[in-house]
Amino acid sequence: MKPHFLIIFLCCFVACKSIQKSGNTSSFKSELTSQEQRNWYQKDKVLEGIPGISLDKWYASNKKKPKSKNIIVAVIDTQIDINHEDLQGQFWTNSKEIPNNGIDDDKNGYIDDINGWSFTGTKSGGYVVWNRYEYVRIIQEWGPKFKDKTKSQIDPKDLPKFNEYQRALKKFEEKMPYYKRWFKSLNYKVALYPTAKDTLKHFFPKEDYTYEQLDSLYKKYKINDKEFWQRRDDGDKDLGALIGCMMANLVMDQKKLKDIQDMQTQLDSIVNKNLNINYNERLSIGDNPNILEKGYGNNKISNTIKGVRTIQDHNTMVSGIIAANRNNNIGIKGITDVKIMPLNISPSGDEHDKDIAMAVRYAVDNGAKIINMSFGKEFSMHKDWVSDAFKYAEEHNVLLVHSAGNDSEDLDKAFHYPNDQNYEGIRGICNNFISVGSTTKNLGEKLVSDYSNYGKENVDLFAPGEDIYTTGAGNIYKTDSGTSFSAPMVSGTAAIIWSYYPNLTAAQVKQIIMDSGTAYDFEVILPGTEDKKVPFSELSKSGKVLNVYNAMQLAEKASKKKK
Repeated sequence: MKPHFLIIFLCCFVACKSIQKSGNTSSFKSELTSQEQRNWYQKDKVLEGIPGISLDKWYASNKKKPKSKNIIVAVIDTQIDINHEDLQGQFWTNSKEIPNNGIDDDKNGYIDDINGWSFTGTKSGGYVVWNRYEYVRIIQEWGPKFKDKTKSQIDPKDLPKFNEYQRALKKFEEKMPYYKRWFKSLNYKVALYPTAKDTLKHFFPKEDYTYEQLDSLYKKYKINDKEFWQRRDDGDKDLGALIGCMMANLVMDQKKLKDIQDMQTQLDSIVNKNLNINYNERLSIGDNPNILEKGYGNNKISNTIKGVRTIQDHNTMVSGIIAANRNNNIGIKGITDVKIMPLNISPSGDEHDKDIAMAVRYAVDNGAKIINMSFGKEFSMHKDWVSDAFKYAEEHNVLLVHSAGNDSEDLDKAFHYPNDQNYEGIRGICNNFISVGSTTKNLGEKLVSDYSNYGKENVDLFAPGEDIYTTGAGNIYKTDSGTSFSAPMVSGTAAIIWSYYPNLTAAQVKQIIMDSGTAYDFEVILPGTEDKKVPFSELSKSGKVLNVYNAMQLAEKASKKKK
């Protein structure tokens, strides 16, 4: 999974209420109680003055019973905490499989797949932690054919691959030096830290110095930035270098040696694994990444496996938004009561197209109605495999929900995979794909998250994705942000619709969700800019924010028409 560096907000919970006017944004609540901070996204703009998805409003008004309680939502993502207290009873169980007998009882191609499957599972029972980025895999795979060639030397049928290879090479040549410099800087800081810490005690015996105090001391020695970095590269350890090193630590919020060492470990893996052309993450899996096949990986979907140290909790957070138990009076309330089918494909780095395609097909073949995909990447080496899998899902009336991404980019111009576009970048390979951007709890010019991708053609709608309180791995609860958390809002809503109106098609459910959203007739700050404003309606195809209450009203009308 590509690191998105999502901002984790430690919210300052405020108990007082404040209603104010803001242009044509009507009344909205600018200061929320502690409970509202945790579930703001479920609120209603009119009733509570909070731009949520009107989920509470629908539950309060609904008097009907669902026709189906067995909607399955496949969450294609990282490992998951299957033992989390708020997810107990919420996992899909393969009733046709006898647990742990080493036999493929249902003959679906996967042995002992009781609750899902790990496509990044290793032969030893663990899972892959680090993948290369897709552009690195492209260079390794296509380099022998295209290296040092010019466009005029390429067969016309190979031009699409050649152009993608050139784009991948440019990306690699930009990123590798950047991360190497960063890694070198961290190595220097780790080596220098003990001496710097000990030396500064002479000036600050209580070690209570601030950045400003260090900066003042630093300037006394008249060392400019260029000289500092040169001394760092030379391994210099004079007083100016020691002060500068600790100043840099404060800027990066790395006040302890362990903080720097943890980042050093991360950068080591990025340089030597994510960006290493010769690193092969598939060796421990034992499959052939160049063919589509069933059965590789293992059934260890949980991140609590003994002997596996790295905890990945992205799937746990996403699944909690969709399906955390609404009736146990602990933790949070998920959007609806469904069964989660965890499918693991996302280590740190970029997902393999093979794993994406096979996970989609597994979900479809094993009864999922909705597939949540909160991941993304800039390159796709086997886009045709994924496109075929998406069409397969469409043929079986399965809805695909995808996070738009956190790069502040216009997806009508930028590359972002997986998607429902053809090779010319035109949408239309299937009608069951929804792309979701992120909104905040701020009703006004800051409604759209500053990191969210957008696109009048290639983002369908927005949903809350900032400051989302949800379940986390290790049986905890946490607040996090990203379009990764906007997508499950839509997935959960689709599950509610289908549980009451099972006769609707995936294409109809998609259209209902888009048509029923809340429209906001004002300008917002364009993601990635400081103050450029554009009409909110121009940032997505629908120009709206998800609204459960409206969606259920529209779904009822559509269902009656279909009878």
